[in-house]
Amino acid sequence: MDTLTLWQLAALAAASALVGFSKTAVSGANTISLAVFAAVLPARESTGVLLPILIAGDVLAVLTYRRHAHWPTLLRLFPAVAVGVLAGTLFMMWAGDAAVRTSIGAILIFMAGVTVWRRRGAAGSEEAAVDAGPPAAGERLMARSYGVLGGFTTMVANAGGPVMSLYLLSAGFRKLGFLGTSAWFFLIVNTSKVPFSVGLGLIDARSLLLDACMLLFVLPGAWIGRTCVDRINQTLFERLVIGATVLGGLQLLLN
Repeated sequence: MDTLTLWQLAALAAASALVGFSKTAVSGANTISLAVFAAVLPARESTGVLLPILIAGDVLAVLTYRRHAHWPTLLRLFPAVAVGVLAGTLFMMWAGDAAVRTSIGAILIFMAGVTVWRRRGAAGSEEAAVDAGPPAAGERLMARSYGVLGGFTTMVANAGGPVMSLYLLSAGFRKLGFLGTSAWFFLIVNTSKVPFSVGLGLIDARSLLLDACMLLFVLPGAWIGRTCVDRINQTLFERLVIGATVLGGLQLLLN
């Protein structure tokens, strides 16, 4: 921390507040936070600093939307996500910053395009629609594909938010079901990543000291997000999620 300038600390504080906002309002917007942390800190180390901040945001999101989670969807996703996390851990053992940025950015842009194509012309379904019957073979394949990519991207760059956001939109989740399911998903997944991050040397005493300062800014960001979410209609909500995903992917590619 003693090597960071005041402007760099201010940028990290703003990015931490955006984490809180994204967790309670527009999931996927924290890819901007990811880009800020990677710009201020070494890209590899920034993932370890950002993880505890994300977990704090996840806790706040669960406290806010815990009753809206759709557990059958979560249970379908977790086995594939575990495979993705393991693959991401292996990738982090040899990949440089450039490889991480390029691969994640390309995945986000591609999947945003797939989601727009799938959603175009489709009427928004009710939140209860995701409860209708057992999943078809195509739905199971989609869940596994998004799960592996979500686990991979969240492990290598804390960028799983946009991937899972696109999956939940594709599955027809309404706003509150989206936020509740996403909140529980990332609290469980991000917490499970901690031992891997410690083992890779991404989390240590220095990173936790910086986290202790940045956590102060997550709470007001979450409060602003909860205040704003009721004013965002479903169509705008989906556009903001997809827009944040594309922006985050472009930032990773261009950097």
